[in-house]
Amino acid sequence: MTELFHHALRLHADPSRVVVRPFHLAWSGNGGSRTERLVREVLAMDMQQTRAELEVVLKDFEARHWQTRRVFMTRYDEIEQMMGLDGTEIGDEKRQLIGAYFCHEYSYAAAALMNPSATPHFDQSGMPKGSLRILMSLRAVGEGHISSVAFREGIITDHNQLKLAPEPPFATATDAVGAEESELPVGPITVYRHRDSTLSGTVIFPITAAQSKGLEDLRLVQFTHDDGNVEWLGTYTAYNGSVIQSELMRTRDFRAFDLVPMSGPASRNKGMALFPRKIAGKYMMIGRQDGENLFLLQSDTLTHWEEGTRLLEPKYPWELVQIGNCGPPIELDDGWLLLTHGVGAMRKYSIGAVLLDKQDPSKVLGRTVHPILAAADQDREGYVPNVVYTCGAIRHGDTLFVPYGVADSSVAFAFIPIAALLADM
Repeated sequence: MTELFHHALRLHADPSRVVVRPFHLAWSGNGGSRTERLVREVLAMDMQQTRAELEVVLKDFEARHWQTRRVFMTRYDEIEQMMGLDGTEIGDEKRQLIGAYFCHEYSYAAAALMNPSATPHFDQSGMPKGSLRILMSLRAVGEGHISSVAFREGIITDHNQLKLAPEPPFATATDAVGAEESELPVGPITVYRHRDSTLSGTVIFPITAAQSKGLEDLRLVQFTHDDGNVEWLGTYTAYNGSVIQSELMRTRDFRAFDLVPMSGPASRNKGMALFPRKIAGKYMMIGRQDGENLFLLQSDTLTHWEEGTRLLEPKYPWELVQIGNCGPPIELDDGWLLLTHGVGAMRKYSIGAVLLDKQDPSKVLGRTVHPILAAADQDREGYVPNVVYTCGAIRHGDTLFVPYGVADSSVAFAFIPIAALLADM
């Protein structure tokens, strides 16, 4: 097997990481909705009772969240617009209390933290030679097994060093301007990072009907367009509890995020990974269209994908059940390096790699006979045992930096010499 360096750092699920989220109540019902009744009850309170009730809420939650009063006021503004209230006739304290009744605390990573992807950060200013600022996405799983997207920023060096930026004490959820309260919106939709929130403290939650049960396994890639402009794109799986749908996240500044459903037969499957640029005038993806084999997909647009051509089939014992991609292909002088995952006996996951021709990625130039990374004894126990999985690695000089999920419970990090990896194919 390829020699690799395991970094000592490990990230774990953390139930103490909480955000304030909108609490939605049914809009219709006999004698008016619960929303209308709650607002009437607060408006009917005298100021002494209003202050007392607001004081209890703030005592419980103000120290646990960032700008709690502002969050309550923002939530009130949404209720005001929905109900046609006149805020000029309602004092600040009543407005904050109304907002508090329509919020709840959510522990977004209480159950699991897993399946990271990594990309070069959009800000490389001040980096010394040999260092690269990186940005990682992570799949965080909370109450109800609902998945969301969290972020961490950090720095890697050419000496296999890794340092992550500290998480801020408070996390904030992205917000969609103008989303209706009465029903879940449909895509595409744009969500925004709060202007005062760091990216390491930002969480993207499901917001549309198609995403209602989760945003899963974001595969981020720094994409260079034909005109030289750079955009960060990420494919992910939207899940509504019964149906999956592949969608595309687009951002240029990590302030505004477009969440765009993809169309075409290929989009009805999960695990799509985009090449970082066009090849021969076409957008290209790696996908798994039959749940077993890898396919090469081509398109004239980023959002519509027809079925592709079969690229790779399970071959070795560690991948006989199925194979899939482990993130976007990485461009080398030798070709396109694609990390894969294989499932073997006892549903044990391993990570391997293939090399595709640079001009024609339908040609497979090499393939690892043995896994480069597999569930070791210390990595087997967790939410889903015997799983190692990544949604995207980074090339840094002559080394591959691979963040990977362990047993769907934690995130570990490895550095792999690219030359040794190619030599093992």
